[in-house]
Amino acid sequence: MKQSEVQNSSLILVAAGMGTRLGAGLPKAMVQVAGKSLAEHAVDRALGIPQITEIIVVTPPQDERLAAAMAQYGDKVRTVPGGASRAASVRAGLAVASSAATNILVHDAARAFAPAKLHEQVLGALADEQCNAVIPALNVTDTICVVELDAAGEHEIIKETPARSILRAVQTPQGFDAQLLRDAHAQLDGCTEAELEKVTDDASIVRAFGAEVHVVPGSQQAMKVTYPGDLDAAGKLAANQPAATPSAKEETMILPRVGNGIDVHAVSEDPTREMWLAGLHFPEDTGLSGHSDGDAVAHAACDALFSAAGIGDLGTHFGVDRPEFAGASGVSLIAEAARLVREAGFEIGNVAVQFVGRRPRFAARREEASKVLSEAIGAPVSVIATTSDGLGYEGEGKGVTAYATALVYPVSG
Repeated sequence: MKQSEVQNSSLILVAAGMGTRLGAGLPKAMVQVAGKSLAEHAVDRALGIPQITEIIVVTPPQDERLAAAMAQYGDKVRTVPGGASRAASVRAGLAVASSAATNILVHDAARAFAPAKLHEQVLGALADEQCNAVIPALNVTDTICVVELDAAGEHEIIKETPARSILRAVQTPQGFDAQLLRDAHAQLDGCTEAELEKVTDDASIVRAFGAEVHVVPGSQQAMKVTYPGDLDAAGKLAANQPAATPSAKEETMILPRVGNGIDVHAVSEDPTREMWLAGLHFPEDTGLSGHSDGDAVAHAACDALFSAAGIGDLGTHFGVDRPEFAGASGVSLIAEAARLVREAGFEIGNVAVQFVGRRPRFAARREEASKVLSEAIGAPVSVIATTSDGLGYEGEGKGVTAYATALVYPVSG
């Protein structure tokens, strides 16, 4: 029985490429698909494979961002800077791979959605005493031609058309006996960077060393992300194919909750009543009627917060049966609402409010209002205003309507 049958294999994840053809403006392995980088998707699928006892992520040289992102996995994943070519990057991973590993898988982060069962299939083949190198590959469905330049050197012409039955499209992860892979890569010591650039995969290096490479069926899910259009297909794979083991991010993923609130107040018939709206005093206007100060903006925000947290509404907490809130300011009510929401086990993401009314004139004080209410709840609040173009009670100046939306999220633990 080969040692590969026990849990003693290393995975080198090559994630050092810049992905210029993808045109994302950052290293390819860091490109986000469904909220996670390609490298994270690849690592998540490998973590649930018992035979893999270490994962080494080869990161872009002179760029520490991917290494920092991998820190979430703790000691399950190690990182090492890569080189100028794929072969150089694999060699960097080999240099730090455990000497106790019997087998080594080399995988491309660009094939982030290769399923766990494909890794296991490659490792299973390596368990055979006669098999020291294994690659997954797919049958070719297109007609493939070998071309050459014509006599004038201006146009490509077909030189030969191999039978599709003998052609395969090679994928990763590729698996090797650890010592075989180390010895094969050692043969590259005298190669120039230009020569290393021509090395496209590790199977070719091992074959050049004189070893046979076995082929197992590949997977359509192990597609390679190369061009921008590939990201659409990758997104579908992310949605339909869960990782073998959830990452730390997934285990602690928090879903937000959204609540809506509405509040309507008529303009008071008492001309001496002060106008308070969005936490601000407008001395030139007659105030709004109500049990408290009539601040429709603050009240709508309270209702939105209560709705999002599922803990009742404005009447539940500040109704007319609560005399202690008679005449209370909108700022004090929204601050208390925020406290109650947090007491119920939620944190506040943000609150957005729009009010409709003829007065007060609000544009010049919009930022001031947002600041006052944000400080009151300890989270961002944005307030905007509009008119009803002369229609309804808002347009006639008889009242104000405020609409609010709040986002909260549960606090874990």
